[in-house]
Amino acid sequence: MRRRDFIRLAALFLAPLTLAAGIGGAHAQGVDVEGILRDPDAPMAGNLDGDVTIVAFFDYNCPFCKKATPDLVRVVKEDGRIRVVYKDWPILTEASVYGAQLALAAKYQGKYDAVHDALMAIPGRKIPKEQMLEAVKGSGVDMDRLNLDLALHGPQIATLLKRNNAQAESIGLQGTPAYLVGPLLASTLDYASFKRAIAEARRRQATGE
Repeated sequence: MRRRDFIRLAALFLAPLTLAAGIGGAHAQGVDVEGILRDPDAPMAGNLDGDVTIVAFFDYNCPFCKKATPDLVRVVKEDGRIRVVYKDWPILTEASVYGAQLALAAKYQGKYDAVHDALMAIPGRKIPKEQMLEAVKGSGVDMDRLNLDLALHGPQIATLLKRNNAQAESIGLQGTPAYLVGPLLASTLDYASFKRAIAEARRRQATGE
């Protein structure tokens, strides 16, 4: 896990050719840009037609993910032109996988955001499955429907989690949280840092850098 409060810029331009060229090394040939940006199974939020996309890789047992989440939600709401793609990347504990499965199952009843927010609101790290389940029950989700969707869509959810992991590895991510903000790769961000990253992403888009 990396703890940084500053933007780490990288040549990760989110277009098919320039992204692969910018990563370099062993990862370049394995980057699925469309999969990262537009996986139909990945939950999305914000303005789906926004001019800047933020791709968030996170784990429900990552305290730095939890710290950054309210600032991400705030900046997306205030800006109004940001599209968010959530990449559940449960790499810390077995319970992290369980939390991701619950959140992704809730997507089938339109409750991903509610479950995501409930899990992110649990303080601390190494949160056990039982505590995650209690938080989900309190989120307003239909638990009977969620359990049914877990059973029906379990293989699809597992495949998505494997795909997210492969995508993270393909661009060389080392831990959570990690954010692709337009053409920028960043680790832990606060509200001001998100604002700076978004402004820089728009500047680069306008200038064609």
